[in-house]
Amino acid sequence: MKKILASGKTIEDAVRNGLTELQVSAERVHVTVLDKPSRGLFGLIGVRAAKVELTLLPDTAVTVEPETAPAVPAADKPAAPAASTDAILETERFIIEVARTMGLDITIARNDSKEGLVLALSGAGDLGMLIGRRGQTLDALQYLVNIVANRYSNSHLRIVLDAEDFRERRRKTLEDLSDRLAGQVIRTRKEVVLEPMAPHERKIIHSQLQNHGKVKTFSKGEEPNRRVVITLRHG
Repeated sequence: MKKILASGKTIEDAVRNGLTELQVSAERVHVTVLDKPSRGLFGLIGVRAAKVELTLLPDTAVTVEPETAPAVPAADKPAAPAASTDAILETERFIIEVARTMGLDITIARNDSKEGLVLALSGAGDLGMLIGRRGQTLDALQYLVNIVANRYSNSHLRIVLDAEDFRERRRKTLEDLSDRLAGQVIRTRKEVVLEPMAPHERKIIHSQLQNHGKVKTFSKGEEPNRRVVITLRHG
């Protein structure tokens, strides 16, 4: 498998530089953090650059879109691997350090879910800074958090980052949007193309409408501009 080294002021910058060189999306690579920046996070200049190794995964490792993935009964899904205490502690330290650079004092609660280990952030101050527009900052931080967690773990970990119940509120918003747009498609008999969304948000749209009697969904485009399309069922 092809491997490259990439560097940047932050881990996120280094990963982005590597993806640009490989010309692939984040889902096509496995990232190993070799060096963290000596100081500074999220664009703050450090003395030493971050360095990562990107391993290109085979095509078969790419995540299948929800509309084509086979349904798996919940009882048959493998349980998430147990997270090591050291990996979790290092991950939480990383999150707290990031929050402090943003002037935030936070606490972290752990919860297990079928999606992975949920780290729920709370605290004084404007946590909206950690969430960002439609969760974009939270998603970026979650991406980095998973890199850090798996650097310290012997088995693959899946970390879901949440703040002020944003994930649940966003899920409800997307479900309501799905129902509204499905009604629009039925009334106008014209398909609707949604704005680009992250894979986990597209999955919410697909899941909400997968058993709808009159409309169906599929995705089109390439990351990061992949979109959900809602259209009429025929036949």
